[in-house]
Amino acid sequence: MTARLDLCFRRLASDRRAALVTYIMAGDPDAETSSAILAALPAAGADLIELGIPFTDPIADGPAIQAAGRRALEAEQTLRATLEMTKRFRTKDADTPLILMGYYNPIYVYGVETFLADAKDAGVDGLIIVDCPPEEDDEVCLPARRAGLAFIRLVAPTTDEARLSIILSNAVGFVYFVSITGVTGSAAPNARLVGEAVARLKRHTMLPVVVGFGVKNADGAAAIAEAADGVVVGSSLVDAIRLSLNGEAATPSTVGAVTGLVETLARGLRAVPK
Repeated sequence: MTARLDLCFRRLASDRRAALVTYIMAGDPDAETSSAILAALPAAGADLIELGIPFTDPIADGPAIQAAGRRALEAEQTLRATLEMTKRFRTKDADTPLILMGYYNPIYVYGVETFLADAKDAGVDGLIIVDCPPEEDDEVCLPARRAGLAFIRLVAPTTDEARLSIILSNAVGFVYFVSITGVTGSAAPNARLVGEAVARLKRHTMLPVVVGFGVKNADGAAAIAEAADGVVVGSSLVDAIRLSLNGEAATPSTVGAVTGLVETLARGLRAVPK
């Protein structure tokens, strides 16, 4: 079920380094540019990709990713278009794991079983659905697992021991540790506290632990990588897109603005042996 994910983390463990997990919003700032960025991420150094599903009412996203979602929606990016983007990516890249990250409402409207079948057909490896707690596993978590998709759980710094066992019960692929109490990109994580949290998680699960929500640059990624199996960078990448735009439109520098930052992040992570 998680062959691509498992192979990726095994390879990185053998190489003694953490995964660079990059997040972009599908359709930001437009479908063509977003597809070009997506296609360029692996060569720039991304080991695993999270592709955001645009949604009108996000609850976990900070200003940068909210703005990216708005740009994507204004460019008429839909869930169906996001799956088509994934399918095009997969025709050229058979190896890089790709996770869809977003909220339940677009999936519910699309139809859960239809979405899961289409996602699997498009080459998606797993899902992060921010607003589906374990009490609602029958909605999409367990159907996703039956469809052959990893369902990746978020764990917060405030999660206690009793809650942790519930959250991890149906987790597959990896565990996503939210490094701050807040929305994406709102603060920088404390590397020492993150290290303690990762060690605690590893006492409860054999799954890789990936850390995100606040890692902004190569130094921050390298500090987190000392403890974590992977580091997610998202807000900085979508900010690089924003800063490259002419108004709301892509420019010739947009793709390079993102890949240049990914290359810098990848060099930072590769300098930290595990």
